[in-house]
Amino acid sequence: MSRPAGDRPLASLSLDADNLWSYQKTHGDAGWDRYASYLDVLVPRVLEFLAERDLTITFFIVGKDASLPENREPLAALAAAGHEIGNHSFRHEPWLHLYERDELVDELRKAEEAIEDATGVRTIGFRGPGYSLSTTTLEILVERGYRYDASTLPMVIGPLARAYYFRTSKLTDEQKAERSELFGSWRDGLRSIRPYRWQVGAEALTELPVTTLPLGRVPIHVSYLLYLAGVRPALARAYFSNALRLCRMRKVEPSILLHPLDFLGADDVDELAFFPAMGMAGKAKTELVGQFVDQLRAQHRVVTMRSHVEDIERRGGLELVVPHFTTEPAGVG
Repeated sequence: MSRPAGDRPLASLSLDADNLWSYQKTHGDAGWDRYASYLDVLVPRVLEFLAERDLTITFFIVGKDASLPENREPLAALAAAGHEIGNHSFRHEPWLHLYERDELVDELRKAEEAIEDATGVRTIGFRGPGYSLSTTTLEILVERGYRYDASTLPMVIGPLARAYYFRTSKLTDEQKAERSELFGSWRDGLRSIRPYRWQVGAEALTELPVTTLPLGRVPIHVSYLLYLAGVRPALARAYFSNALRLCRMRKVEPSILLHPLDFLGADDVDELAFFPAMGMAGKAKTELVGQFVDQLRAQHRVVTMRSHVEDIERRGGLELVVPHFTTEPAGVG
C-alpha cells in the first residue's frame, strides 16, 4: 500500500551512464577504442520511463562520451528534461585510485569541461568508475567545489563479483592487477551505508553511499534484482520489498543505483552477452525495473542525489570520517 507523499522518507535514484565501450574496456575486449555507443537507444527509453512516473533522477556521465559529437544530443536531452548531471570521470578507468595527483586533476577537469559543453551543467556530484575512490580524489573534489561524492558501495561480496568478472574476461595479469579493487574489497564492505562526511583537511565532503542491505551488506541495486528475477521474478520483488522494509526499520533512506544494462538486453547490445541477466529482452527488463521503482515510490519520496544530500545536510548530525583506503599506505588520510 502506498503511503501519503508527506509521510514518505526520502530515497534517491541515480544511473551510471556507462557506455558500451566502457564495459568493453573494463572487460578487456578488443575494439573498445572505437568508442561504440548505445546512448541513442538508451536515453530515449529511460527518459520515457522516468516521464511516465514523473521522476527526476541523477545521471553520472562519462566525460569521453560527452566529448564525442554523436553523443551530444542524447546527453543534452537528459539535462533538458531536468535531471541532475554528475561526473563519472573522463576515461572511465576503475583504477582511477592509482592515478598520480596531476593526472587525477586533469581527469576530473576534462570530464567537467566536456560534460558542461554537452549539457550546459557544471557538475557538483561525483561517482568513481567501478566505485574507485582515494584520499587524493576526495581532496581534489573539495578543491574543485564539489558538493558530494557517491563512490562507495559497502557490500561484502565485492571480491566475489570481481572474481566472476575476471572469469568471463580475457584480461592479462597486468590488467587484472589494475582492476584489483573493482567492486571494492572486503574492508570496503564494512563502510557505513548511511550518509556521512569525509574529513578532508580543514574541509568536509558529504558521502552518499550506494545502499546495500542493512546488516547483510549484499546488493539491492537494480542490476542485482534483475539477476534474481532471471531465476524467479516474484523472488526479486519479495527480496526488494524486504530490503526496503529493513531500511525503514533501520532508518536508512535508500540511494538506489541503476545501470544502462537494466534497460538494455542482448536484443539491443549483443556484445555484452556475458553480463548476468542479458538473456532478457530490453522491453522485459524495462517492465521489471518499473516494478522495482514503483515499489520504491510507494514507500519513499524519490529525489535526485543533490536533493537528497541537501536534505540530509540541512538535518545535520552527520558523522565525520577520516578517509583511508585499502590501497593507501598507513598514515595517508
